[in-house]
Amino acid sequence: MQKTKLLLTGLLMLVLTVTLTSSVPIKDSKMEDLKAKQAKATLLINEATKDGKTLTSKELISIASEVKGEKLSFKEKIALKVFNKKIAALGADSTNNAGGKSQVVALILVLLVGGLGIHRFYLGYTWQGVVQLLTLGGCGIWTLIDLIRIITGGLTPKDGAYGTTL
Repeated sequence: MQKTKLLLTGLLMLVLTVTLTSSVPIKDSKMEDLKAKQAKATLLINEATKDGKTLTSKELISIASEVKGEKLSFKEKIALKVFNKKIAALGADSTNNAGGKSQVVALILVLLVGGLGIHRFYLGYTWQGVVQLLTLGGCGIWTLIDLIRIITGGLTPKDGAYGTTL
């Protein structure tokens, strides 16, 4: 959770820095001003996100306006809203894991119908499931390997880790 928060804060700082700067080369005096704005933005973001709270688009726009010192353009506001939605989706993906896939269910499927590759469909590996279905689990060898990999945790859902484990 802490790594995700640091990653999200870093990405947010990157977007704010790009939003607040122009494409004109930066002189030393402007660089100092930029560093001061970045420090102010970091402080405001950390204050707004303490206790695990997430930033809303309005809060993000207000922080960017305060740091910039003037009202944001329509284009900048839209960019910050889109960025905030993408970051929120990224945070949701990291906490959602694999949509609740269970290692126990995968184990039961490989034990009961492993030769048909049903466990591969369940874990999101559709193409491998089709191949297992056509080869009857590689004449049982592929099924045995999958059984061992599911028990040891080596075979995970395609989109992340298991929601519940053994």
